[in-house]
Amino acid sequence: MSDSPSPARVVFLGGLGRSGTTLLERLLGEVPGIVPLGEVVHLWARSVLADEACGCGEPFGTCPFWDKVGMRAFGGWSADLAHRMIALRARVDRTRRIPALARMLAEERAGNGRWPTPGTAELDEYVAVHRDLYDAAGEVADCPVVIDSSKHASLAFCLAAAGVDVHVVHVVRDPRAVAHSWRRRVERPEDGRPMTHWSPSRTSLHWLSENLSLGLLARRGIPVTQVRYEDLLGAPAETLRRLVAGIGLSCRLDFLSGNWAELSTAHTASGNPVRFTVGRTELTRDDSWRAAAGSRQLRLVTALTWPLMIKYGYHRRLV
Repeated sequence: MSDSPSPARVVFLGGLGRSGTTLLERLLGEVPGIVPLGEVVHLWARSVLADEACGCGEPFGTCPFWDKVGMRAFGGWSADLAHRMIALRARVDRTRRIPALARMLAEERAGNGRWPTPGTAELDEYVAVHRDLYDAAGEVADCPVVIDSSKHASLAFCLAAAGVDVHVVHVVRDPRAVAHSWRRRVERPEDGRPMTHWSPSRTSLHWLSENLSLGLLARRGIPVTQVRYEDLLGAPAETLRRLVAGIGLSCRLDFLSGNWAELSTAHTASGNPVRFTVGRTELTRDDSWRAAAGSRQLRLVTALTWPLMIKYGYHRRLV
């Protein structure tokens, strides 16, 4: 267990995949005082058990950073702990449990405490391991802030309901662009296998679910800052300054020059292929969906998501 005297502050990047969370994490990871960890929710299966590559390019099992984190937090990584965390996730970290977690947060905010309910002990165990991992990573990196880009609103609810001081960054992207990205077949750089792909209708339902859930988290009093993918790529310096100031750190963006960023090596455990990118990187919006997505697909996604699209500032018509 971590005995760090200064618990790490946790910044959780939430939103549906293919919305720019990994890129945002890489940019925030260049700010002094912040260490990016990747998608911690997948660390147990993909990193500890499957030994997939860290963002630095080394297999997880031979990455010096993660070796130190594991020793600091747990006395070393073990398959038993990984299997336990995977089992706990299946029981407590589920979208269907968000209403119960939201009620738990509401009771705590109202000063009624938290009454033991079925699964509470497992929730506390699940979150305690995350807390030890965050604290150990912050100490190894000598950074007061850690970023978990797991994205899933259910994990953000778990952390908040179990008392973690978490600041959620809610990343939003036009659902028509997200649906187009999820439909494409992209190979995973780790093993060449195709990444998961969904139909436009399935993507639309997941887009609604994740974004509505993160909105509910904000209504339960958890700090949530919303960032649109399009704004991040349109004005990266301004967007990052606002985020960094909200986290409470001084704002040094020496790695940015206009729409270019100088990315250093990051020890991210899982995420989009951009986690492996190092060096001078152009920050440009991917608007290929406007020409590549068929009109039928665009109409379908718009019909399913338009109320929330408008709320987030997206036009129903392409402009």
